[in-house]
Amino acid sequence: MTGVSRLMEESEPLLAAKSEERRRNGHCRWSTQTLGSKAVEDFRRRLKYFFMNPCEKYRARGRKPWKLMLQLLKIAIITAQLVSFGLSNEMMVTFKEENLMTFKHLFLKGYKDHWQRSYALYTKTDVYDHIYYIIDRYTNLQDLTVGNLAYEKVDDKYTPLSICQVLYKNSSINPGKDTFDIDPHIDQECISIYPVKLLNGSLAAQKNFSLDFKRLLSVKIYLTLKTINLQTVRHHELPDCYDFHVEIVFDNRAHSGKINISVKSHVRIFECRDWNMEGSSGKINYLLLSFDSVVILACFASLILCMRSVISGIQLQFEFNVFFHAYYNKTVTWSDRMEFVNGWYILIIVSDTLTIVGSVLKIGIQTKFLTNYDVCSILLGTATMLVWIGVIRYLGFFKKYNILILTLRAAFPNVIRFCCCAAMIYFGYCFCGWIVLGPYHDKFRTLDRVTECLFSLINGDDMYATFLKMSDKNYMVWLFSRLYLYSYISLFIYMVVSLFIALITDTYETIKHHQKDKEPVSELYAFIAECRDQAESGRYQTNEEPSTCCVSPCDCFWFK
Repeated sequence: MTGVSRLMEESEPLLAAKSEERRRNGHCRWSTQTLGSKAVEDFRRRLKYFFMNPCEKYRARGRKPWKLMLQLLKIAIITAQLVSFGLSNEMMVTFKEENLMTFKHLFLKGYKDHWQRSYALYTKTDVYDHIYYIIDRYTNLQDLTVGNLAYEKVDDKYTPLSICQVLYKNSSINPGKDTFDIDPHIDQECISIYPVKLLNGSLAAQKNFSLDFKRLLSVKIYLTLKTINLQTVRHHELPDCYDFHVEIVFDNRAHSGKINISVKSHVRIFECRDWNMEGSSGKINYLLLSFDSVVILACFASLILCMRSVISGIQLQFEFNVFFHAYYNKTVTWSDRMEFVNGWYILIIVSDTLTIVGSVLKIGIQTKFLTNYDVCSILLGTATMLVWIGVIRYLGFFKKYNILILTLRAAFPNVIRFCCCAAMIYFGYCFCGWIVLGPYHDKFRTLDRVTECLFSLINGDDMYATFLKMSDKNYMVWLFSRLYLYSYISLFIYMVVSLFIALITDTYETIKHHQKDKEPVSELYAFIAECRDQAESGRYQTNEEPSTCCVSPCDCFWFK
């Protein structure tokens, strides 16, 4: 049994009781036609008011558009908050990247900036020389660097530089005889070198370790350095203290005679212990915290108002379903039901939720309780993007701008279906290109690179370079690459993209035709269009909104 039928059955005793009461009190004065006509007109007027924009609602009932004014305020304050956080985040990211580049120049022997993609060693002597070079640079760090780098101390003791070699447990390899005996389980052997001991002793005493290159998978060197980000002083912000946990990896997993070297750094940001800075930076921080609190309150108010509107829309949708079934014996279509759920309110609710969470994280970062800039930036960035996208809703109040929104909404289901079909072909080409061209073409080396390359080709980017970089050492693969690229470009650029554009264009023409001829596009809007009462007519000036659904002269159902 459907929800509508169940509701009608449950309502029958109530309707009968109300009908009998009205008969006794003499309230049945209208004919069936008059009473039914008034109920329809009242409910139609109520629906029309629900779908009015804030300006029309203000003219109809004089209610100030609080949600509209609050959304406009949010655009200003959320954008200002994002700009403030973006400047701080930019300084932090720049400081981290420049320090990482500093570590590469300090600890990698002969490092040049143009070697960013590959820095490798090929002889045992070079490996030992580079490890000793790192140790030497670490012990003499404060005499070498121009930055404010220092060693980390834990319980008044310097943290050591750790050198760990990762090896197979047992390995006996004889390439000349094509034999090997290997245990794939992994061991790790580490030694620790304290900077104070090295400064007071001999460096050669620490060079007593050796590497077993036949079993060696990697050599990992760990060190921790501390510094202070002083550039925030120029922006009237308290400097942060940084712990850089540096990891230098000599990668020999391939055992190909080439050991790749990479430098990584993990950062911990925290408030400095003892600080003293002239100026009013403390007041500025309190102002920022107060501003973030205002943003949270505004978003919370917007969240409550929009959730209330969504709930009201769902309730009205349920009432319309019962009303339509009672008067016209028809079931409301799913598309008409969804008209009552305002997608813009859903978007605002998501935006407000992200802004509130991001603002709380931002307050935690400013007070030094948290240091997760990345999560905060994702939340605030996404929220700001949704807020600005929501501006389209207000432009949609004007008919000339509304056609964009109507076209996007009408074309969206067909576009999703079309993209699902096109994605099957796209992923087929991705997997094929990865497995066949990957060993011979840098852009197809990994699956994520393949997807990026093929998506760029759809837009006509870097097309000639993709053809040119294909190695011609293997003629069969080279010939396959030409057939692969020509067929992909022809299929997607000349067919898939053209059909995609035609799909949206056809939807645009349909919407434009309906707007020009003023034809209602659904039963819901056709029902509402019969209400001729304008917003300025005064017919909407009422505090109560009863709509009477009468099947017989005295069987009345009041919608609250």
